[in-house]
Amino acid sequence: MVAQRIDGKSIAAKIRAEIAAEIQTKIQRGFRQPGLAVILVGDDPASVIYVSRKREACKEVGIKSVFYPLSNDVSENELHALIEQLNQDKTIDGILLQLPLPDHLHNPKILEFIDASKDVDGFHPTNLGRLVQNHPYLRSCTPLGIMNLLKEIKVPCRGAEAVIIGNSYIVGTPMAIELSQAGCTVTVCQRFTRQLDRHVKRADILISAAGVPHLIKGDWIKEGATVIDVGINRLPNGTLTGDVEFDEASKRAAWITPVPGGVGPMTVAMLLQNTLTAFCNRSENNQLPNIFFAKNA
Repeated sequence: MVAQRIDGKSIAAKIRAEIAAEIQTKIQRGFRQPGLAVILVGDDPASVIYVSRKREACKEVGIKSVFYPLSNDVSENELHALIEQLNQDKTIDGILLQLPLPDHLHNPKILEFIDASKDVDGFHPTNLGRLVQNHPYLRSCTPLGIMNLLKEIKVPCRGAEAVIIGNSYIVGTPMAIELSQAGCTVTVCQRFTRQLDRHVKRADILISAAGVPHLIKGDWIKEGATVIDVGINRLPNGTLTGDVEFDEASKRAAWITPVPGGVGPMTVAMLLQNTLTAFCNRSENNQLPNIFFAKNA
């Protein structure tokens, strides 16, 4: 068996085209552009690149992005004041606070400064709580992107054994909720998990978000499994690799995401989709856009 690659770039491009068409239709009907505020604290090189890509994606689909670069030593009060200003700005539909933040701002309540209706990352406790209740509004971007990937390649979730590596509030925890509500039996593994290989070997759907290069060995993969590699790790030679031994895993899996080019483009596409959702909810009496959405079972 040779796994088929899941082309996140092409699937994301399709979604972005649908978003662009929806926005253009709204503008032709007299609505303003959707607005996204992007806050970057400090000058972390990776964060600078991510923000640049997200803003370029906004431009491509017709979302107006407003950039707020802040110094690395900005205070919590100053950051709070800016976010509150954006919460009140009627031309701003979404607020993106690029993570990670500097050490002195590592405080969970900072994410709560953002109005839940503008939380396009889907990290606010209100949005996570709505997801738990299976009544989501703005869903975490990477898990939502993965659900769309699974839907696109028609991988059945009901009754499947799903194993997630990593339990962060960004990927692992909301991913577990998404898959459980879609009908999977879900196991979440983290750094205290014993015999990790034993869990991986029974996974029909494996999602790794550990951030450890080649943590998942190729011979652990179940024959015919779907492997979603969220990890993005830079090796000493400068190349990017995932959490999974790609070449060996490809000999056993039915589907596998490459790194890069798999999950990453979908995460950005879901940020755009969440921004459009927030815009439509504010501007058209809760009429959500008629574009591609993954639905839980």
